[in-house]
Amino acid sequence: MEGIQVSTEVAGSRNHISIIKVGGYIDTTTASELERALDSLLKQGRFNIIVDLGNVDYISSAGWGIFISEIKSIRENGGDLKLVRMVPDVYEIFELLEFHHILDVYDSVDEAINKFEMAESGASVAPAGKPQSAQPVKEVADTAPAPQASVASQPKAPEEPIQEERTIDPANLSLEDKIKEIIKEDPSLGAYRIKKRLNTEKYGFTKVGWFKVRSILAAMDLNSKSKRYQFAMSSN
Repeated sequence: MEGIQVSTEVAGSRNHISIIKVGGYIDTTTASELERALDSLLKQGRFNIIVDLGNVDYISSAGWGIFISEIKSIRENGGDLKLVRMVPDVYEIFELLEFHHILDVYDSVDEAINKFEMAESGASVAPAGKPQSAQPVKEVADTAPAPQASVASQPKAPEEPIQEERTIDPANLSLEDKIKEIIKEDPSLGAYRIKKRLNTEKYGFTKVGWFKVRSILAAMDLNSKSKRYQFAMSSN
């Protein structure tokens, strides 16, 4: 694929979301076209923006710089810029640069649209109340005290020695534990290379998509290299 292809469209229940679809590669020679498309939307006061990178093979520092330089002003105007459908090679660089601390990434355009819609509607989940179990427990204890004599008269069961499970075959671990073991071995690996390491004999040729690996890393709060290094160091 030569050069870059850029197009825009609107989405959302009120057509308040703009989608920039990009194809090809983004470097110093092609980034200006993407920058013009983004600037045009901002001048129109359109600050809810999704950039679809599903057909982008490569992004240079010039391309990443466009997103990073604009994100502050976009958010100051009540909007956001969300990146979607990055291919594994592009995401690896994105993660290596730790831009996931700055920019939101989604697997699909629909998912990013839903996030915008939820933000517009102010949808939030109310915190669950604490179960009030203290009072019922107290009443049972007051009305039915345990007789001390019968408890004392019962012989204690011999305690079985606790055996450590340290000789577990990595191939038999859960997917989450396999990922943890890989991080302990090499915390520099990102989601895509962890995916490839899972599909080896040591880990039972576990086949899983890199999006799944990425979501598991996020759930375990290990979705940055610095966090993976801290985890590996604390596990040794």
